[in-house]
Amino acid sequence: MVIGLVLASASSSRRILMRNAGLEFEAIPAEIDEREIEREIGSRLMAPAELAAELARQKALDVSRRLPSATIIGCDQTMSLGDRIFHKPVDIAEARANLMVLRGKTHCLNSAVVLARDGDILWSYVGVAELRMREFSEDFLDLYLTKMAETVLSSVGAYQLEGVGIQLFERIEGDYFTILGLPLLPLLERLRELGEIDV
Repeated sequence: MVIGLVLASASSSRRILMRNAGLEFEAIPAEIDEREIEREIGSRLMAPAELAAELARQKALDVSRRLPSATIIGCDQTMSLGDRIFHKPVDIAEARANLMVLRGKTHCLNSAVVLARDGDILWSYVGVAELRMREFSEDFLDLYLTKMAETVLSSVGAYQLEGVGIQLFERIEGDYFTILGLPLLPLLERLRELGEIDV
């Protein structure tokens, strides 16, 4: 049985962020159906940031129930434009349509992190970053999609800011770690308060 700090995620980027921060942890992905949870709570008209927090909570609790006494870190991120929540595009056509909707507008990345232990939530936080896409031309968009090909299907926004996707934007406001899906500074502060890491 794993005892200690556990990341309830299969995300390689979150694992890298935590390792780079010097954290010692195990990564044990949650076994939940995120889309099913969304369908179940959809009737409550939950705001995008609240949905991210609920999914992070469900992930943390799922792993916490399997690993008593371990401190579990659950994370989730939603991407939203107003009340509309986006998911990873299923194909290039959907990626193009989504980028056309986002063009010239400001959308949000809502990154939630939750700590759980023994089936109880200890702490929850949601960071929000605002990203404004520029009014790119349709010709540019076609070139971008041709260059990126299937890569655009791997992220909810059909972009990676650390690559060519940065050319879609004119302004970004928010914490770097929140954009990557893990509000690391608030998490580290809380872990220090709980005595999980050195002060």
